[in-house]
Amino acid sequence: FPLRSSQDVVDLFRHQLERNSDGPDLTLLSIVTGIIENTLTRGRGADVGTAQGVEELSNFPVIPIEAVEVLYKKFRTILATVEGKSAGRSARREFATRELIKKVSDVIWNSLIRSSYKDRAHLQSLYSYLAHNKLDCFGVAFAVVAGCQILGYSDVHLAISEDHAWVVFGRTQDETIEVTWHGKGFEDKRGQPVSAGVESQSWLYLCGHPVICTRHMEVVALVLAINPSLSITSACLEVTELQQQLLWLLYDMGHMEKYPMGLGSLGELEEMCQTDKRPASEELYEESVQSARTYYKNYHVYPYTYQGGYYYRKNLYKNAFAAWANAGDVIRLYIYSRDDEEIYKELLDIANEQIPLIMKTESSGHSAHSILRDPQCFANLLRFYDGICQWEEGSLTPILHIGWAKPLVNTISKFDYDIRSQVTINCASDEEDLLSSIAIVNRKEATKHHMFEESLEEKRRRDGMNNNLITPGKEDKGDGGKNCKENGSEDVAKLPPTLEALTAACGEKILNPDFSPSRWGSTVYGDPTNTPK
Repeated sequence: FPLRSSQDVVDLFRHQLERNSDGPDLTLLSIVTGIIENTLTRGRGADVGTAQGVEELSNFPVIPIEAVEVLYKKFRTILATVEGKSAGRSARREFATRELIKKVSDVIWNSLIRSSYKDRAHLQSLYSYLAHNKLDCFGVAFAVVAGCQILGYSDVHLAISEDHAWVVFGRTQDETIEVTWHGKGFEDKRGQPVSAGVESQSWLYLCGHPVICTRHMEVVALVLAINPSLSITSACLEVTELQQQLLWLLYDMGHMEKYPMGLGSLGELEEMCQTDKRPASEELYEESVQSARTYYKNYHVYPYTYQGGYYYRKNLYKNAFAAWANAGDVIRLYIYSRDDEEIYKELLDIANEQIPLIMKTESSGHSAHSILRDPQCFANLLRFYDGICQWEEGSLTPILHIGWAKPLVNTISKFDYDIRSQVTINCASDEEDLLSSIAIVNRKEATKHHMFEESLEEKRRRDGMNNNLITPGKEDKGDGGKNCKENGSEDVAKLPPTLEALTAACGEKILNPDFSPSRWGSTVYGDPTNTPK
């Protein structure tokens, strides 16, 4: 101190990360980054500058130690009420209890301003809390962990999913507690364990595969929470560069290896502004995927949406389809709930915006290398949609409405029959899913390996209306229907019901009006005897 440049801040972080005693001081680092972010993005550091000596110089605030100490002491004073004595004394338990963590959460919760601000930016740091009594949902969870660190409890750590945060504690880190809210309004489950959310198999809790942070990984979370936005369409360059430098520091020190979203976020920053002699953004996205597969049994969706978005922006559409199909394979592991709003919007944007735009681009000309001539792309498209269908199975809330069906029908219609006919659909058993670490946890009934075929005679009778995927090279069986086999048996198997329903409801663009969906079984229209309109 004083901190005069981004390099000074990086040096401060390095010094804190190299501490061997209690680890990095989360409160100190959060206050510093909060002052910088709010000064440069919202001008909210001006009031602190007047009272405590923060000033702006060369587009970077100069931060004296006194500016930080005032806020730090205020936080310690707030926490002193938790145990009825001054924070920092040694007369306490070795490990935190649920009651103590709930008290810390209550103290922070009850001092927040109740207003409609929770979705605004720049509310995640302890600076926002101590200077303005405002925090977003992540900020509350982080403040609780930082508060427990000040109180001397080293067993209290953040657990972070892809859209939520809670706390783990105890000797073996196997106890959990909710400390903040999620979603709309201020309804919360503070004080409760997260077991109910995990057992519900909601994406929000990642089926028990969140990132369990060490103290150093909590610094990664702190840096990822930095928000450089000035408006919806613009960002502060100085804050973005600082965030990028801090993430590379953490990357070099090995603290991001088990943080898939951190690697993906760094990839996005590198995509915007490449750092010399550093891995390219594509490599970072792949590292994010490998981290999720290695440490979290492939239960994280965002590494694949990061990767798919990158390929989409680079016009590498075949790779994008493969990444999105992998995202579909992950989301099928969950059961949809209303708390999964963020990933729902992400998948809806892919299905209804990005994929249709790809189809429009690829169908505008004739090329032998077009993805419309690639059966693998068509197979990946089906895999993506089938994952979403399976996500809906078992849910109390239906999600596949007409807004999903229309783009799907239009997309499928872009692939010619000879391309679709090269695809074989195999539904693996649960045993095979388990071996590939993409298991459906305690909720899906085993399905049979199957393929379906269509006779040439029937195809001609439909006047070329190519509505079926077939296995090429098979002869007509003469029954005009599909024959499904497993291991040479003649047992008839059905398609997965949701994919079956979507296929049956594809409409007039693909299905001949004379084609009766009753041969496919029940459709989304309810009555299997009615032709889809």
